[in-house]
Amino acid sequence: MLTFAAAVFFLIITPGPGVLSAAGVGSGFGYRPGVRYVGGLFVGNNLVALAVVSGIAAIVLSLPGMRTVLLYASAAYLLYLALKIAFSGSRIAFIHAERAPGFFNGVALQAINPKAYAVNTAFFSGFAFWPSNLLTETIIKFAILNAIWVPIHFLWLAAGVTVRRFELGQRAQFAINVVMAISMLAVVALAALAPK
Repeated sequence: MLTFAAAVFFLIITPGPGVLSAAGVGSGFGYRPGVRYVGGLFVGNNLVALAVVSGIAAIVLSLPGMRTVLLYASAAYLLYLALKIAFSGSRIAFIHAERAPGFFNGVALQAINPKAYAVNTAFFSGFAFWPSNLLTETIIKFAILNAIWVPIHFLWLAAGVTVRRFELGQRAQFAINVVMAISMLAVVALAALAPK
């Protein structure tokens, strides 16, 4: 069980689309919109976990080309979120994000986030600690996963909000938002380039 908890911690704390976008929303839009967004990520991650546990994800991902479709959908959606974060509060006419990404944006990101499927598959198919009762083990895994997932995502959100509270000049805040947006896209690029 401790091995499972350690794996959860290290796989979730490492930068991925969820935590980076939480920090980006916090930096670009503040705490309250960030909480709504993280709430969506939470629900979305649990829906992905349920899909993995029930086998639905295995069936869907076994369809030819589905992984590629999810990767491109994720990349396109993260590009959209990255642009919203990068240009939040800016006066640049290319894109002006007046509304922060909200609850449903968080759910949508997790639904197409390849890391969410890979991580949840690793969590629920490995790390057996109660082989005589799979249901109990699965319930305990959900509890441990969420007990670690929630504070980590709120720490990333707080990091983004802290940057916002520095009340940096518009150029500096814009530069930070762009760096966060580029970091989100770098995660997708790394996933795309990873050997299949």
